[in-house]
Amino acid sequence: MVQENFNDLATFAVVAKEQSFTRAAAKLGVSPSALSQTIRNLEERLGLRLLTRTTRSVASTEAGERLLRTVAPRFDEIEEELAALSELRDKPAGTIRITAGEHPSIAVLQPALRRLLPDYPDIKVEIVVDYGLTDIVIEGYDAGVRLGDQVAKDMIAVRIGPDIRMAVVGSPAYFEAHPKPQTPQHLTSHNCINMRFPTYGGLFAWEFEKNGHELRVRVEGQTIVNNIGLRLNSALDGLGLAYMPEDQAIAHIADGRLIRVLDDWCPLFSGYHLYYPSRRHASPAFALLVDILRYRSA
Repeated sequence: MVQENFNDLATFAVVAKEQSFTRAAAKLGVSPSALSQTIRNLEERLGLRLLTRTTRSVASTEAGERLLRTVAPRFDEIEEELAALSELRDKPAGTIRITAGEHPSIAVLQPALRRLLPDYPDIKVEIVVDYGLTDIVIEGYDAGVRLGDQVAKDMIAVRIGPDIRMAVVGSPAYFEAHPKPQTPQHLTSHNCINMRFPTYGGLFAWEFEKNGHELRVRVEGQTIVNNIGLRLNSALDGLGLAYMPEDQAIAHIADGRLIRVLDDWCPLFSGYHLYYPSRRHASPAFALLVDILRYRSA
């Protein structure tokens, strides 16, 4: 009976977190109807309604929220300890889940995986690209990636990349029809490729700095995107000016396909950091990934 209760509680925790029988069933590898029956049995034993079901969503009741707050951390601790047992294996193993923005995923994480994964076939790494400031504990991630000044003080932070410089670029064809801006204020008369990120709650204001003077410019334009690939291609296609990490445009600047402007106004930002909870037990696989990612200046 105790074993059955543990299984039912673990199942409830997954459904409550996912807020969907369908997603929870996919995660657990069972049918939604089986999950629904398990939750009904648990509710009958407790004499309490734990979940409110509609045709579109699943939400925890007050009793369900209280139970989730109580049992979920316990199951997380058990999973962490089981993962820690991989220390007894000959090779590091396990799955590492990381949430990061698109740029650090491309510029930092992907190169690290090229060095790590071929030599360690028992390690799996899941990268979820997300521009929001995700709570990695609540969402069940092992770690996240943010700029240094965005990491919460209660997290362990490991620098994994150099400072980042931004660039404003446009195609030669665009500048044949438009004068080059001499100051950030001139951008208001240009067709700019806007960015919409959930982190900022709207269109991203372009950030500049010169001689200690900081400036944020809200630009206008015909194109709005939310990823680097579309931003870069739109600039290459002559659709307007783009504001983006320097490393993503540098090759196109070198071959003349893009022209850089406002170079002396583009600031450096604190480099990317991998962050994770201070209470997290570092499995061999996770410790290995952290060591490979750790930034070592030349």
